[in-house]
Amino acid sequence: MKRTNLMVAIAIVAGISVPALSAEFATKDEAIAMVKKAVAFIGSQGADKAYAAFNSKDGGFTDRDLYVVVYGLDGKVLSHGSNAKLIGKDLIDAQDVDGKYYVKERTEMARKQAEFWQDYKFVNPVSKKIEPKQMYCQRLAETAVCAGVYKS
Repeated sequence: MKRTNLMVAIAIVAGISVPALSAEFATKDEAIAMVKKAVAFIGSQGADKAYAAFNSKDGGFTDRDLYVVVYGLDGKVLSHGSNAKLIGKDLIDAQDVDGKYYVKERTEMARKQAEFWQDYKFVNPVSKKIEPKQMYCQRLAETAVCAGVYKS
């Protein structure tokens, strides 16, 4: 049973309202909205100011398990809302637990599409566990601006 269905079943049995429970995790619509907000912020404020906001927990671009990341199309991490240690690193050869070259795939997808969804596995900053993730990305010049949802 998917986490969402299980959580809803538990909520019904416990008498908890489902909307309150579902607010614990970000949705795909919220990921899309976050990326669009981030792209607009880069456009209005410039990359340096925007990336600083994305990297800050109180910069307005982190919400529960949802955060913004920006990759150069060369695989370099330009901004990361969950793990500042990754900023500036070339992750083109990074693999998830299944051996998927997710950054390489992401940059290749960004070269071919203006926006897209990508599946891979990554550490959830809330649960601290490796979970399946869907990342929504939008290409902006020579970057991919992304935010994703965990779907375990």
